Amino acid sequence: MIVRSRPHWVRLLFVRRGSLLRRILSQQLFVFFLACAVVLAHGELFDWKVTLTSAPFSLMGVALAIFLGFRINTSYDRYWEARKLWGHVLVGARNLARQALTLSGDGSSVHARPFVLGLIAFAATMRNELRGRPAADGLGNLLPAEVLARMPAARSAPNLILLWLGAWLRARREAGELTPMLAQHMEASLDRLAETLGGCERIANTPLPFTYSVILHRSCYLYCMLLPFGLVDSIGWMTPLVVAFVSYTFFALEALSDEIEEPFGTMANDLALDAIVAGVDASLREMLGEIPPPPPRPDAEFILT
Repeated sequence: MIVRSRPHWVRLLFVRRGSLLRRILSQQLFVFFLACAVVLAHGELFDWKVTLTSAPFSLMGVALAIFLGFRINTSYDRYWEARKLWGHVLVGARNLARQALTLSGDGSSVHARPFVLGLIAFAATMRNELRGRPAADGLGNLLPAEVLARMPAARSAPNLILLWLGAWLRARREAGELTPMLAQHMEASLDRLAETLGGCERIANTPLPFTYSVILHRSCYLYCMLLPFGLVDSIGWMTPLVVAFVSYTFFALEALSDEIEEPFGTMANDLALDAIVAGVDASLREMLGEIPPPPPRPDAEFILT
């Protein structure tokens, strides 16, 4: 995720990070030089004059913009839903940690510490699963040895941790340290964490239909490749510049929608899952009375992972 203050409007015109220019540079150059070739050939293709005007491109441009806008909205819905689900993880972990620390046992942090650390481990393994990283990456000493030993073979490490957290609640209830009503309430909170995990898995495992992307991709390229033939007779040598500007708009929007369609990745505009997990870790450790680690900072290119 790009995290930076909004620069002055003049500097904003020349910002590269976040403009997706690096990703679409080859397409931009291809369309620009194609437009230059069309101008040099005076709109002819193999001695055949391509009789196109700007009128059909006005109609096609409106239709393509609507189609592209729908794709952007759909991708952003997935992105924003993913962010809300991770917000539920933070809130749910805080609530469970507070209940474990104040309403179970003798109220000491030592008694509830394994459960609170397990909540941190749940957030970390959820991040690892969504990003395709090893399940035990970043867990340290958050879990008992017997649970860590089952991690490499587990198909869903976060679900395994939820199972262990539920067993912890059952043991506290059977020992009389939790009332049945409180245990049931905390179990409901674990259920909501499981629903959050399932929601993130649904987003990660169900991309937008591939055919939809193919149609949009082809439409953008055909529009930008034919546009020079419709402009060359009216604006002449300005054709490459106008085509470059129009193609930048279409190519950048398509690339952005493709990026945020999968919000759990590591691209510049994806969710900063490492920072979110670090926030969960810091918040819960502070509740345990420990000094939390410093918050993560963006790198030199304003990227927060």
